[in-house]
Amino acid sequence: MMKVSLYTDGSARGNPDGPGGYGAILQYRDKNGTLHEREYSAGYVKTTNNRMELMAVIAGLEALNRPCEVEVFSDSSYVIKAFTDHWLDSWQKKNWTRGKNEPVKNVDLWKRLLKAAEPHQITWNWVKGHAGHPENERCDKLATNAADHHAELVDEGI
Repeated sequence: MMKVSLYTDGSARGNPDGPGGYGAILQYRDKNGTLHEREYSAGYVKTTNNRMELMAVIAGLEALNRPCEVEVFSDSSYVIKAFTDHWLDSWQKKNWTRGKNEPVKNVDLWKRLLKAAEPHQITWNWVKGHAGHPENERCDKLATNAADHHAELVDEGI
């Protein structure tokens, strides 16, 4: 099974009401050991950081055309904790509600992410904050480039 590192980011670039970008970098080695990278990005999404983070992971996973061992790097605790702390299991059992029967936000994207993740063996890594982690900086650049270089508004559901 091919091993892939997936670096993801969504960024509102300091303005929650302004355009942001989301993107994913797939990094893998071929049979000869040569390192390859593929980038997927989109920009000018007028939505929340959490929603962009979800879209970034989805974009990367949907780009894989066969089951892989995937190591996901994200600075979003919202995305990582949902998997590592079993939030999604709980939400599904409670019919997509959380404490006090509040509906879960972004249910459509969570369901799409679960479907995209299904064929893969995934390890989730939280790259905390923007403290100079090289993985985090690469993803930040991708999301910012996406927002700066795409002139069209992107469908929020990808």
